[in-house]
Parts: sequence; C-alpha cells; structure tokens
Amino acid sequence: MARNKYDVDEVLEDKFDINQLKRLLHYMLPYKKKFALVAFMMLSASAFTMMIPQFFMKVMDECIPQKDMTGILFYSILTLIAALYSALSLRIKIKHTNQIGQNIIHDLRSDLFEHLQRLPFSYYDDRPHGKIQVRVVNYVNSLSDLLSNGILNTITDLCNLIFILFFMLFINVRLTLICLCGLPVLVIVVVFIKRRQRKAWQIQSNKQSNLNAYIAESINGIRVTQSFVREDVNSGIFNNLSSSYRQSWMRAVMYNFIMGPSVDIISAITTSFIYVLGINWMLGGASDITVGVLIAFTAYISRFWAPINTLAGFYNSLLTAISYLERIFETMDEPVLVKDDPDAIEMPKIHGDVEFKDVVFSYEPGHPILNHVNFTAKQGQTFAIVGPTGAGKTTIVNLISRFYNVDSGQILIDGVDISKVTLHSLREQMGVMMQDSFIFSGTIMDNIRYGNFTATDEDVINAAKTVCAHDFIMEMENGYYTEVNERGSRLSAGQRQLISFARALLADPKILILDEATSSIDTETEIILQKGLNELLKGRTSFIIAHRLSTIKNADCIMYVAKGNILEKGNHEELMALKGEYYHLFMSQYDFLRKKEKK
Repeated sequence: MARNKYDVDEVLEDKFDINQLKRLLHYMLPYKKKFALVAFMMLSASAFTMMIPQFFMKVMDECIPQKDMTGILFYSILTLIAALYSALSLRIKIKHTNQIGQNIIHDLRSDLFEHLQRLPFSYYDDRPHGKIQVRVVNYVNSLSDLLSNGILNTITDLCNLIFILFFMLFINVRLTLICLCGLPVLVIVVVFIKRRQRKAWQIQSNKQSNLNAYIAESINGIRVTQSFVREDVNSGIFNNLSSSYRQSWMRAVMYNFIMGPSVDIISAITTSFIYVLGINWMLGGASDITVGVLIAFTAYISRFWAPINTLAGFYNSLLTAISYLERIFETMDEPVLVKDDPDAIEMPKIHGDVEFKDVVFSYEPGHPILNHVNFTAKQGQTFAIVGPTGAGKTTIVNLISRFYNVDSGQILIDGVDISKVTLHSLREQMGVMMQDSFIFSGTIMDNIRYGNFTATDEDVINAAKTVCAHDFIMEMENGYYTEVNERGSRLSAGQRQLISFARALLADPKILILDEATSSIDTETEIILQKGLNELLKGRTSFIIAHRLSTIKNADCIMYVAKGNILEKGNHEELMALKGEYYHLFMSQYDFLRKKEKK
C-alpha cells in the first residue's frame, strides 16, 4: 500500500478541555448586548407560548362545558398574539445570531491569520501547508452553526426547560415525576458515548487535515507528478486518505445519531406511561386529572423533550467544535520565536555596515549550522558567499534579515544589535530575493510594487528596465497589467526571477540580499543584467549567493563557507592566488564550461 507522511496522525488530547470554550467566550464578549437582546426576545416568547397549553386546558375544562364563547374567543386571541410574538422573536433571532456568528468567525479567523503572518520560517518548514490551510478555512467555518445558533439556543432551551417544568408541576405533580423518570436513562446514554464521541471527532479532524494537506501538495506538484508518471501511485495514496476520512466521519456521525433516537425513545416511553397511568387515574376518579389536564400535559411533554433533543444536538456540535477549537487554538498558541523585544527600538536609517560577531546558529539543538562565524561588511561593499550545498550560505543571509534568532553571538548593523530593534523597521530597509521566486496572483505591476506600495507606475517600469524585464513584459497581451496566476504559472522560471528582482530593487533597500538571483536566467540575459546590477549595487551593502562564480568575480569580498565556517575570505584575485577551496571550485566550473563549449 502506498504510504506517505500524511498517513501519520497528530497526537490527540484525552481530556475535555473547558478552557477552549473559555477562550471562545472571549470572542463573544464584544457582542454581549446583541446576545442579551436576542436572549430576552426568545425567553419572553418562550414564556408567552408556554401559556398556550394552559389556554387549551381552560377551554376544555371550563369554556366548552359552560358554552362560554367569549372565553373561547379570548383564549384564541391570546394564542394568536403568542404565536405572532414568537414568529417576530424568531425572525429577530435568526437575523442577529447569524450576524453575531459570522462576526465572531471573522474575528477568530483574522486573529489566526495574523498570528500565522508572525510565525517564523521554522514553523512552515516543519508542516505541510495544507494542514495549516484547513485550520484557517474548514475548521473555523465548522464553528459557524455553533456560534450562530448553538450557544443561544442552549441558553433559551435551558430556560424553556425550567419554564416547562414549572408549568408541569403546577398542573400535576404525579405526572411530572413520571416524565422525569426518563432523565436518568438519558444521563447513562450520555456518559456511555461522551468520550467515544469526542475521540471520534478528533480522529475525523485529523483525517480531514491529512486529506487536505495531500490535495494541496498534489496540486502544487502536478508538473512533477505528470513528468514522472506518478498519477496512479498518487491516486492510491489519495484513495487511502479519502477512505480513512470517510470511515472516521461515519464513525463520528454514528455516535451523533445515538443521542437523537435515544431522546425520542425515552420520550415515547414516558409519554405512553403518562397516558396509561393518567387515564387510569382519571377513570378511577382522581380529582386532579381531567381531560384538559391530560391535553395540556401532553403538549408540555413534547415541549419538555424537544429542548432536551436540541440540547443533545448541541452537545454533539459542541464535541465536534471542541475537536476543531483544539487545532485552531493549538496554532494560535504556537510561539512567535522571532519577535520584537518589549523594549525594542526603531532601527535607525541604515547606512550599511554589517558585522557578525561569534555567531552560532542551529535549526535543531545539537546540530549547529554556523559555528562561531565572524566577518564585517562595510557600507557599499558587495559580499559574495559561495560554498557547497548545505554549507550555511542561505542561513547567513536569513539571519541578517532576522528570519531566525541566533543561538549565541551578535549581528550588528551600523553597530546596532538587530535583536534589539523592531522587525518592521529592520526589514523595511532591506531588499531580499529568495531562491524561490514567488509570484502572487494579480497583475505584473502589482507583483513588482509588492515591496513598495507607494511607488508610481514609472518607478515600477524603471525597476523592470534595470533588471531587463521590461521587454518580455511589454510582449505580453496587457503589458504590466497582464494577470498572472499564483506562483506565476504563465511565466518561465527566468521571467519569475526577473520580476522578483525588480520587486526587490523597487524597495530601494539599504542592504540588498540576492540568493541565487540569476540561477534561472540564461547566460546572454545575465550579461545584460549585470550592467544594470553594477549601477544598482553602488552605495548599497549587498550579499550575493551564487553558484555561477562568473557573476561574483567583481565582488569586493568573496567568502567560501563550508561546514558552518568561513574557510576563505578575500576578493577574486586574492582567492585565486591562494589556490585553496575557492580556486578549485572556480577551476572546476571553468573546465566544465570549456568542455561544454567544445561539444
């Protein structure tokens, strides 16, 4: 059987955590006035409609035997008024509860999304993006009914039970006690299924998360899938995940369906006992039981068990919601490891001096990526970083932007420790182009302007011209206003890199970071681009990671990084004269290109 990492479920919580509901209550408090209004309308309507069986009893026992048409008309009008008021209250309830529910969901989803925006790269490195997406969309949506109707209905139903019990006791105590005999049986049923039901919904939420994550990954990797003819294998994995989700859903729903029928059966049994015993007592001459009493009591019985049935349904929804809330709040509880210190200051205007002082960094404890790294880059210098894959090149530039926290040591910009300044004031003065040239859905103009929303169209066009992107953009059907899809599927890899390059340059950064900026650009375009880069890099401190060593020959300083340390440092001529690691790397590329040209 095909298997992948999505077959592994997340750890489940054994105990019902009431704190999840307390946290949800925090989101409800801003709307307490509307909740109070709706609750008042519903409770007053319930109290009014609870009188209707009393009206029926009066009509049956007094008005009809006495042929009192005025009394019949009077009670009929009261019944009509109660029905109309109940309908009006229901309309107000539906309107306001849906507004409240959607507002709470909006607030919850906004907080969740904002928190995700602040989480460090390490969080996304360790999790499939589909599992994150399902929490923001599906799980939050699943709370809609609970927030819109469930909580308010529960409050009104509990109050209704009190009202009903009061009227039932007022009519006949003996019949009321018979009705209440069914409650212990219902409690036994609830205790029996409680833990099983909750765990079933937890498993279902895990299976849904697994399925969503695999679908998202499969869509993103469809080109690789079709290139390697993996369709059948992937379909097998998908079917396994989908079957697991279906089975978990059916098992969870099975427990849900136990409650409703249990309430109906208990209600039917207690009602039949009331009929049998009530009629028997009435025929036996009991003065406290009449036809009107039985009719009124029968009406109250159905009303008594209806809210219990509704409460049972709410209990089912609550257990489902708790399984989703656990995942939602679990995400919101993820620590923001890279954040502003309480006493963080605004980063002063950057000039460009960058210094690493004895920096140690590791992604996992005990496995250092950088070991006591030291170097200084002066304002306006271009630093190139080369070395084998996994040596720590990208890690160095990520630390300059403070995408991760260092384990020890300091990174200083213009003598200021970047751990002591706000992230926003630091990053807004830096331009970064990663290896992954991400293109957002929208126009090309919007994508280039992403790093500087105040830039004019002319500024965008000038930036594109500088990086040699203008010509291919103008060849597209709508030029700079051509719509591109997410990840830029309409664009070649080189075109995506050029647009990302223009985006970074438009931000007018004081420190520029280019991580494999020309890896997908052909040699001819690279030569043209280099002219624009030479002008752009003047006066900026730049860090360039490149495997093509021909692109960094003119750098002020080249650092050869391997095994977490800077093994060699100097300009191109100095390192070539040294005949060390950089020399061998450069010559191997040079020999490879010569052999390629001969072929």
